[in-house]
Amino acid sequence: MILLIRNVQYVYIPLLFIHVVFQIKKILRVTRLVRNSQYEKLKSLKNKHLGERCFIVATGPSLTIEDLNKLKNEITFSMNSICLAFGETDWRPTYFGIQDKGVFKKLENHIFDLKCEGKFIGDTITMPLKHFENCFSYPLNLLNHNFVHKKYRTKFSKNPFYVVYDGYSITYSLIQIAVYMGFKEIYLLGADCNYSSNMNHHFKNYNHVDPAFLMAGDKMICAYKEAKKFADEHNIKIYNATRGGMLEVFERVELDQVLCGNKHMKIVYAGS
Repeated sequence: MILLIRNVQYVYIPLLFIHVVFQIKKILRVTRLVRNSQYEKLKSLKNKHLGERCFIVATGPSLTIEDLNKLKNEITFSMNSICLAFGETDWRPTYFGIQDKGVFKKLENHIFDLKCEGKFIGDTITMPLKHFENCFSYPLNLLNHNFVHKKYRTKFSKNPFYVVYDGYSITYSLIQIAVYMGFKEIYLLGADCNYSSNMNHHFKNYNHVDPAFLMAGDKMICAYKEAKKFADEHNIKIYNATRGGMLEVFERVELDQVLCGNKHMKIVYAGS
């Protein structure tokens, strides 16, 4: 009973308060009662790449430097520790995303130095971002991430100015942003969804381990099912170009075949 009371007092009530504040701010934005929020810049991205394709490059262990080199002429999204590969390739992502505070702190200098068209930074990272070039802050709803569910649940947002829903992965956030930007073909690469006990979880090791990694893969896959449902309903194609891994929600394709089959396609990379 004492433990329950403490959980209510120190966990559930603070999280509920955060959720209520989030919803109030969202309503004020949507109704335009507040017109100067930190998210206004996102509206300039709507349908910027209408009808194009992109690759979201995740940072799972299956990713290789050779994969990155093949994407130099593509539109790509990537994230997190992809910065640690820049000494081995002159490829750079078109867009970059990050939303974990701990990861951001470790990679802050790399992110600051990165030159790209846009950096998407979740508002869970509260430090001033005015010194970061081409930065877009987005409202991340983390409630599902913070609460333990018997069955993991999330939603898919078609408008990141309103909300970006947590899918237990920055990759899921970038898919929502890519859809808003108008991409009709989205290819995932390095999205292994396989958090093995050997701790080989990332393309580049940076001493970061998700304490809940044993459940992470299942949670991500549940979220990706929501992304597929939305995509199917809106004539958007999401493919999995990852080499191996556990993600079977999306149709699998070979990266080389995609690149050779249609040279006008564009690729987005996402982090795991």
